[in-house]
Amino acid sequence: MLKVLILFVLLIAGIVVGPMIAGHQGYVLIQTDNWNIETTVTGLSIILIVALLIILGVEWLLRRLFMTGKRTRGWFSGRKRRRAQRQTQNALMKLAEGDYKQVEKLLSRDADHADVPVANYLLAAEAAQQRGDETRANQHLARAAELSDNDTIPVAITRARIQLARNEDHAARHTIDRLLEVAPRHPEVLRLAEQAYVRTGAWSALIDILPAMEKVQVATEDHRLALQQQAWLGLMSQAMADQGSEGLKRWWQNQSRKTRQETTLQVAMAEHLIECDDADTAQSILLEGLKKHYDDRLVLLMPRIQSGNTAALEKALRQQIKQHGATPLLHSTLGQLQMRHGEWELAAEAFKQALAQRPDAFDYAWLADVYDHLRRPEDAATMRREGLLLTLKNNPGQ
Repeated sequence: MLKVLILFVLLIAGIVVGPMIAGHQGYVLIQTDNWNIETTVTGLSIILIVALLIILGVEWLLRRLFMTGKRTRGWFSGRKRRRAQRQTQNALMKLAEGDYKQVEKLLSRDADHADVPVANYLLAAEAAQQRGDETRANQHLARAAELSDNDTIPVAITRARIQLARNEDHAARHTIDRLLEVAPRHPEVLRLAEQAYVRTGAWSALIDILPAMEKVQVATEDHRLALQQQAWLGLMSQAMADQGSEGLKRWWQNQSRKTRQETTLQVAMAEHLIECDDADTAQSILLEGLKKHYDDRLVLLMPRIQSGNTAALEKALRQQIKQHGATPLLHSTLGQLQMRHGEWELAAEAFKQALAQRPDAFDYAWLADVYDHLRRPEDAATMRREGLLLTLKNNPGQ
């Protein structure tokens, strides 16, 4: 633009000044070894203007040639980009149909020219994994990693998801641990972490991510509570497996009071201690739980406790009967404990009260045993017959 302006100014100057100096043009001498060139000042000006026009013309021609090449390259590039967009759209439709072979094919073809090449390669990797082609999945993942620059989170998430699909649980856990360092509250990372930690038994790590899951509302509250209890039960089993009842008791004492008041954990703790033949500690935990709140699961464990102080269990049962009423479970459990001490008359009365509220095959069988000890064979036979009829009634196909 500046060159055209200069040329325009020179032309105007020539038109205006030319006539003024027409009679005083003077001359210009250009002398070389073999040549002498003479011309007027006006002639030299015209030569310069013509030369400038020629230069501008050559420049315009070259620029047009180069622009044509650029436009040609742009046209080919745009064509590939449009084709990649069309194939991506088709791939999404195939994904809805579940045709993973076509999904991978469409997404990976011309993926480098797509709007977001990394996304195409990641989706292609998952599609390849869905149809069991691990080699292709790894190739697409590697290409996505090359193109991801500094945004490695999507690639790592896809890698972890594929590793879990392959049941490479420990590899997935390693990937997720690194992800949590850079994205500790990413919802999808937390969902994948839950799967990896449950599969590998990483119960402490699972408990650690629960606050973040609650913060970003990953899963429902009931699901998070279930996960928390599952993690505690897992830690309890690990402590028992590693150090027996002593290690289990130490672990229990290290928990908060709120944790120790969880009925599910009290039941599991008592069951583990019964397995470890530590009936006294199991009884202590069970009775402590019943003091805080009644739960059938705690009562059901009482007959399994072989401690030397069953009187405390009977006392606790009578207290529960006083507070919650004469339920069949409480009377049946009391009868079982009284059988253990040979209190046959009291046991018979307890079982009869339980059966009066609801028929139960086990209570009929226990009452029959009590009648055997009381030397009442006819009553014992009647109870066994009632129990058998009830069993046949409840299981007609057997």
